[in-house]
Amino acid sequence: MEVILLERIERLGQMGDVVVVKDGFARNFLLPKNKALRANKENLEFFEKEKINLEAKNLKLKTEAEAVSEKITLNNYIIIRQASDTGQLYGSVNSGDIKEKLQEEGFSIEKNQVVLDKPIKEIGHHDIRVKLHPEVTSNISIYISRSQEEAESLIKGEMTNTEVVKEDEVNLEEIFDEGAVPESVTEYEASSDEDVNDEETSEEEVASSEINENLSEEEVKDKSET
Repeated sequence: MEVILLERIERLGQMGDVVVVKDGFARNFLLPKNKALRANKENLEFFEKEKINLEAKNLKLKTEAEAVSEKITLNNYIIIRQASDTGQLYGSVNSGDIKEKLQEEGFSIEKNQVVLDKPIKEIGHHDIRVKLHPEVTSNISIYISRSQEEAESLIKGEMTNTEVVKEDEVNLEEIFDEGAVPESVTEYEASSDEDVNDEETSEEEVASSEINENLSEEEVKDKSET
């Protein structure tokens, strides 16, 4: 279907362009959202008459979107979620969750304005695109964390995404009874090496014993032949 664009559509064209799109895309999105008109003689004449008004309206909306963009990019947005020790969320954060967070902060954003290729499934810092206008897109910082303190550490740069999901170090003193904690890992490794050496020695002794037995049998055989 041929349509006349009434605003800029990403990867499609600018306002006033006549483009060919799939029928379903036109009927389900462009036409009902007033983003385009069917490309016929009547609508082409209408667009030419209304072009100045449409451009003025678009410029006003673009200016408003740019003002919002300056404000929305100043903040860091924290979303608290439960997660495993490895940082995997119990569930996920989607565009609807981000829309709700932005609305809580006073920004009138619709779900389809949040550009999210796939749901967020792990804690940490995530850069998210928000389309405020066909010609204005903002990048915002979303911090998914298990607590407010954890998020603040991420924001301050005191903790990386990898460190957030790192498990706490085990305190051996809390596991072993007093005096039962190995003095060092190297001692354990050394004892393991000794065991290995003992095994190797035993194998050598067995091999030597087998050789001696074979020699003894040959000596007996030689004597019997003589």
